[in-house]
Amino acid sequence: MAAPVTITFLGGLGEIGRNCAAIETEGRIVVLDCGQMFGGDDLPGVDSVLPDLSWLFDNADRVDACIATHAHEDHIGALPHLLAHMSLPIYGSRFTLGMIDHKLREAGLSKKADLREIHDRDRLDVGPFDCEFLPVTHSIPSGNITAFHTAQGVILHSSDFKLDLTPVDGRRTDLSRIGALGFDPGIRLMLADSTNADRPGSSRSESEIGGVLTSLFRGQEGRRVIVASFASHIHRLQQIADAAVATGRVVVTLGLSMRRNVKLARDVGILRIPDHAIRDIEDIDELDPERVCVVCTGSQGEPRAALTMMANGMSKWMQLTDNDTVIFSSHPIPGNEAAVAAVRNGLARHGASVFHSGQVDVHTSGHGKQQELQTLHSVAVPEWFVPVHGEYAHLVAHAELARGMGMADDRVVLCEDGDQIVLSDDGVEHLGSVGGDHLYVDGTVGDLGNMVLGERRTLGDDGFVTVVVHVDLERGEILAGPDVVSRGWVEQPALVAHETAVADAVEQDLMKALEDRDVDLDRLAQIARRAAGRTVNDRTRRRPMIVPVVREG
Repeated sequence: MAAPVTITFLGGLGEIGRNCAAIETEGRIVVLDCGQMFGGDDLPGVDSVLPDLSWLFDNADRVDACIATHAHEDHIGALPHLLAHMSLPIYGSRFTLGMIDHKLREAGLSKKADLREIHDRDRLDVGPFDCEFLPVTHSIPSGNITAFHTAQGVILHSSDFKLDLTPVDGRRTDLSRIGALGFDPGIRLMLADSTNADRPGSSRSESEIGGVLTSLFRGQEGRRVIVASFASHIHRLQQIADAAVATGRVVVTLGLSMRRNVKLARDVGILRIPDHAIRDIEDIDELDPERVCVVCTGSQGEPRAALTMMANGMSKWMQLTDNDTVIFSSHPIPGNEAAVAAVRNGLARHGASVFHSGQVDVHTSGHGKQQELQTLHSVAVPEWFVPVHGEYAHLVAHAELARGMGMADDRVVLCEDGDQIVLSDDGVEHLGSVGGDHLYVDGTVGDLGNMVLGERRTLGDDGFVTVVVHVDLERGEILAGPDVVSRGWVEQPALVAHETAVADAVEQDLMKALEDRDVDLDRLAQIARRAAGRTVNDRTRRRPMIVPVVREG
């Protein structure tokens, strides 16, 4: 009987982000990606959401390495958290490792960085696995498909991918090698990107965007051009730079991540901008606005990003005028629509002309749609299939697509965060779950917990009511108060009457409770909370946070 392979999905199955899996055989483990997800409006104060890596930490002595498939935050963003708890080598392409190195330096973990470069079509041992790394096209350079050669056969992980016949860098997804593996020895199990599994057709080639941008630039003669894009989308930045140079403009980068990524990409030779055509933002006042293309962060309406600061009139470097043209070279990520709309409104108030993907074709997806997924399946011909990377509806859509191509129902396995599966001589079966919880980060790494988030939501939605009382437990008396302070609950002039009613109710219940000389401060706080909450609800039918403070003396 061949050694089984166990896969533990720690994130990325049921949401966009937090991609992380652990692949294990003969007692040894390799981590595949370790990403984060950014907090939204439903997570007040949360900077990012990480996978719960406690299962990995509990098995740290068995973890041999991590493979980083590409440099997007949803695949590498949690690596500082991982390396804060253990040391292990990280395998990735040169560009991917450059991005990781910067993250680890920022986190003060550079001494723990054992970064090992891989190249297209390398085949080497990583932990207990014989791994083969294949090129893949995506919206960031130098990503890799990973083929794990195991005693149970080949396990193919697609990474985030699309099938682009004319990629900007000429680096196509290696379908021919996938087909060869599918033929001999055969692909036993495939894990494949599901992000666009519910979208028909095929994604447009990235190289088509360049012509659209150049035409758009030519129509902005006599105006300053500002383009917002993802700082990691180096292929898009290449086309923006090409359009700028073709129309006689110099490129100026704005935003910390934009400047850093452009420098890294130029240093490793995957972004080609002539020295004479790129300038620092510090030089902006010296440049002719009609000969400038500012490429900046903020395409998703991020609060502190460069474009958002411009839209709010708070940019250190630039003030918008009616002689500016702003191009959003991206689609809003689901959940960011309101933030992006707010930025567009701010730009319009300054008189800027705005172009976005709803008007002109200045963006295309980095994830394969249904026709591309069908091509991958037809080439790979996997024996078993698990859809990964996507919200649950995306996973279901990908599973249905696989069944529609002839895969048997029992050979398509749906999983969620925390699920463990085992591939053995008998096929794939579920082992159970290790949790798959979310780790919420506010500032530095640390689990806020659902209670804290619940309190923040309550404060944001309904406000708070605080009741402060000083008591003498020995004499059974109230020495001062109750004093009521509230915010975000009700408006004046009704506020005074409501706060007086709350104080009266709390005083009445506390006086009764103080007749028991064995009562303690904790019990009095509970009584004050109930009295205040009851009165608030009876008078306003609202549910603010009730904060009782009962002190002795």
